[in-house]
Amino acid sequence: MTALPSLAPRALYEEVAERLRQQIFGRELEPGSWIDELKLCAELGISRTPLREALKVLAAEGLVTMKVRRGAYVTEMSERDVREAYQLLALLESDAAAQVASRASEAQLQELARLHEALEREVGQHDAFFAANEQFHMRLLEIEGNRWRQQMITDLRRVMKLNRHHSLFKQGRLQESLQEHRALLAALLRRDAAASAALLREHFENGLAAAMPPEPAAAPSAG
Repeated sequence: MTALPSLAPRALYEEVAERLRQQIFGRELEPGSWIDELKLCAELGISRTPLREALKVLAAEGLVTMKVRRGAYVTEMSERDVREAYQLLALLESDAAAQVASRASEAQLQELARLHEALEREVGQHDAFFAANEQFHMRLLEIEGNRWRQQMITDLRRVMKLNRHHSLFKQGRLQESLQEHRALLAALLRRDAAASAALLREHFENGLAAAMPPEPAAAPSAG
């Protein structure tokens, strides 16, 4: 593998961080796996300094966990982590939806309607649907305009990609999610703030239920 090109003004460690980020999201580096620094340095043609700086960036994002005397590991989401992340997303995004329903311009609402059309088109393609879904949610936040909320949700959504049991992987969840988006868009277009907030909370509650691993089958009772 050839060495990474130097990109100005972007620092080399940022380029390395982005490369590792994509490997994590693409499951080339699995949650819970140890990150072999020497191997990565050889593959990327870099010294350990930019790699370690990149790992610090990913650790700050929650994608990597640093363990004393053991090195860096790809973060593994526990069920509690997943539940708490969904709860925060529901709280933060439902409030944003209410604000957008109340204050967005007609042009902005029509932009959300066009983004929803992409969801309709991509429902048969998992990766494309996932990307269109994220684009809709992030554009809603941009329209609402609270940069602190945007940063918090960006961080949460980044870490959520580590979840082995992502809600959209569940059979039938894409169609359910699409129906929930249709209802949300309708509430936004009629400027119903309370309904928009409630529907987006419900959307995340349903996503959480789908993201949880299946319960183990109960052992048959004796007699």
